[in-house]
Amino acid sequence: MHLREMTIEDYDQVLELMKRAPGVCVRTADSREATRRFLEHNPGFSFVAENEGKVIGCAMAGHDGRRGYLQHVVVAQEYQGRALGRKLVEACLAKLDAEGFHKTHLDVMTYNTKAMAFWEHLGWQRRDDLVRYSIITSDDENA
Repeated sequence: MHLREMTIEDYDQVLELMKRAPGVCVRTADSREATRRFLEHNPGFSFVAENEGKVIGCAMAGHDGRRGYLQHVVVAQEYQGRALGRKLVEACLAKLDAEGFHKTHLDVMTYNTKAMAFWEHLGWQRRDDLVRYSIITSDDENA
């Protein structure tokens, strides 16, 4: 197994990982074109883990100019428990830190208790002092 920078050529395999991962929502915003824009806007911040040419894990990261953000950290179920998720997150955080982003956020669906346990195990702090609001400005409820 090895880690490398994610490219748009990884999209199909990453999408399949996301679809198979309990608690991960695949939305219109996860389209190939949206993913391409994300990777181009945040070059070198996202990583995949490979085993024998097959993508078995992914962590997408980026920033808004002030803070870092992690998106879609996912590891194939048969490879979980081998510190692969931790290694992917560490690669993203190292890149964010090197670029001057020393605080990183992520979102977890409230029903995804397995993900919450993972993040708490890695030392991430759950925030109870804020509430996220969203608005959809198109007819696509899955945006």
